[in-house]
Amino acid sequence: MFSKILLFDIDGTLLLSGRAGYRALTRTFEELFGVSRGFDGIQVAGMTDEIILTAALERAGVAAGRETRARFHARYCELFSDEIHFPGPRKGLMPGVAALLERLSQYDHVRCGLVTGNFARPARIKLEHFNLWSFFHFGAYGDDAAIRDDLVPIAVERARRDRVAVKRDGDVVVIGDTPLDVQCATVAGARSVAVATGSYDVGALREAGAHVVLSDLSDTNAVVDVLLRS
Repeated sequence: MFSKILLFDIDGTLLLSGRAGYRALTRTFEELFGVSRGFDGIQVAGMTDEIILTAALERAGVAAGRETRARFHARYCELFSDEIHFPGPRKGLMPGVAALLERLSQYDHVRCGLVTGNFARPARIKLEHFNLWSFFHFGAYGDDAAIRDDLVPIAVERARRDRVAVKRDGDVVVIGDTPLDVQCATVAGARSVAVATGSYDVGALREAGAHVVLSDLSDTNAVVDVLLRS
């Protein structure tokens, strides 16, 4: 039985896709709705893909029901699987990520999962592209709930189905790079470890109330100590 759940955000925490998601979203929006640059200026850091799409639709004055959103989702995933192969700004893993995940995989009582605003399919495409998918055993995604605060309980429930038995909320740790990652941990009663490798600096993440703030994940021993601390 496992007794510690580590839930990682993806973008800005584990990796950057070089704006592959933005390009795929923009292409899909123009293809389906005839609106170019439909996502320019829309806040994305920490937001779920569903919230981002809704904001773009509302700004463009486009009414999209369930069927239209499903078509958007399917086409976006197709285009994203193409865009992920192209270069882009800062594309790659965040410092220390590969070594950290390899180390964590050696602990018998630890299970790593995901809490991300990405839709599930693009999340997997990203992680497979960077050879990280095998480190994660469960997760909650942007197509599970539009509000990020709802994702941690979903991920924990999926962890329980994977034989993970945590005794207390503090045995769940959320690792992310935005105040919304910190908030979703707080709402769920989980510990929050914030990393300043995304859009927010150390000061902003401390102000958001993170239990621990790290500049990055490069010091494997120190990060493991923080994550596994009781």
